[in-house]
Parts: sequence; C-alpha cells; structure tokens
Amino acid sequence: MSGRLLAWACVLATASGAFAQTLPQTSQADTRTDLAAIVDRAAAYVERFQRGFGSMVAEERYEQSVIPVLATSARSPRVEAERVVLVSDFLLVQVPGEGWMPFRDVFERNGRKVRDREERLSKLFLNGSSRSAFEQAREIMLEGSRYNIGSIERSINLPTLPLVFLTPPHRGRFDFDLGKRDPDDGTVVEFKEFGTPTYISTTGGRDLPVSGRFWLDESTGTIRRTELDAVDSGVEAHIKVSYRLDDVTQLWVPARMEERYRDRRGTSDVRGVATYSRFRKFQVSTSEEVAP
Repeated sequence: MSGRLLAWACVLATASGAFAQTLPQTSQADTRTDLAAIVDRAAAYVERFQRGFGSMVAEERYEQSVIPVLATSARSPRVEAERVVLVSDFLLVQVPGEGWMPFRDVFERNGRKVRDREERLSKLFLNGSSRSAFEQAREIMLEGSRYNIGSIERSINLPTLPLVFLTPPHRGRFDFDLGKRDPDDGTVVEFKEFGTPTYISTTGGRDLPVSGRFWLDESTGTIRRTELDAVDSGVEAHIKVSYRLDDVTQLWVPARMEERYRDRRGTSDVRGVATYSRFRKFQVSTSEEVAP
C-alpha cells in the first residue's frame, strides 16, 4: 500500500507547552509564559513572511531520486537509481478562506519544457467558479506533486509547509516545547501534533501525526531552519529546510530543502534536494483589444 501524504485539516487556535517541569529554579507559569511569548512572536513572523513572500516568486531546482534498498541476496540483480530534475516557479498563492498556499509550477522536466503548463494554470486559477475554496486549495497542493517519482505519492514536499503549523487555523493542534539552543541558528522550538484529524494523512485516510522543530531568533521570531518528521508503521517522511537572508528583498527566504521518504514494506527510498534562487517580485502585464 502506498503512503500518499496529503495535507489538510482545520481547528481552533490555542497554544500550549509542557517544558517547565524539568527546569530548576523556574516556575511552571514563568516557563509557559516565556514559551508562549516565543511561539507568539514566531506566529507573528509567519504572518509577515506570508505577506512579504506572497508578492514574490522563486526558481526551484529540484532533484529527486529513487534509491533501491540493498538486496538481501547476493544473486539479486542490480537496480539503478531513478532520477528526475524539475525546474519550477515556487510561490505562495492566496485562496479566499484557506489562506496562503505553497504552489509549485513545474515548467521543465529533465531539461525539456512542460507542454501543458498554460492549460493547467488556467484550470487551477481561472476556471474555478464551480469549486469551493477548499477544493481549489487541494488541487493547488496536488498540482505541485504531479511530477514526483517513486512509489510514495506525496504533496508535502514544499519548503514552507511547516510554517503553516504556526498559523491560527492549525496552531491549536500542536504542543510546543523548548529545545536546546543552537549557537548558529538560535532558539529551538519543538512541535508535536496531537489533534485529529491530523494535518497529513495517507491514501487510506490513516492519520499521520507530525513532529519536528523550528530554529528561530527568539527576539524577532524569524525562522531560520525547520525540520518535519511524519512516521508510523507503514511510511516515514523527513524534510529539512534552511533559510537565508536575501540581500535584495531583505527577507529570510528558502535556501535548501532535503527530504527522505520510505514505504516500510517497499524496496526503495525516495530522496530529494531542492535549491532556491532568482527571488523576484511579481510582474503583471495587461493588454486590451477592441472587438469588432
């Protein structure tokens, strides 16, 4: 059974933490207040990031490979790894009622232009009058996964996805905790999902809770790294993302995404590395013709 990873859920927003019990000389209330304040600043930063990045587009170079698991028998035939290189525009699009959605618009696959790009974009954004906002948002998420390779179908391979966990519709399904401070990337805030239905599910509708961590500037909430893990008895996913300060826009933007997936009953691992460049503002042009 393949482990198709689909994102979706909606709950009320709250914040919680359970860090104080192990800290000497610090009251439980004080620690929870400090943690809540840090999470609040991170959430406020995500809101600013979405507004700023929402007017930008980046170029993504994304290499995926399917690596066969080592055979148990020496007589097993050698199987070469499968690889694909995708080049895309990566951006955030705002869907009314659903917020900012990460969107991968693939325009090149293994050096060849994707032919049906204009038709696909028209169906996603121009012909949606009969769809609900939720349905359109789901289609946007799935569009970015249509060129994935490997036996594990997935739509969570998006660098900004963990930031969604700090937004009001989803924050209440997570517990937050303080981790060990990183000398290079600042304060570590760990997260663990407890709400159901979970944000990620498999093709069979099985809940797949996530955990992970944010590395952030404690004073501003600026997020510099993220790590996401989704693991159960059937499938596992691990995604790491690093950010960098863009000199032109002065925004912390995605720099590199590394990912690994495994169907525990399968015979191969799926690996991916994506890098981001050419960050630029939207340029919108219009034309007008007089009909006879």
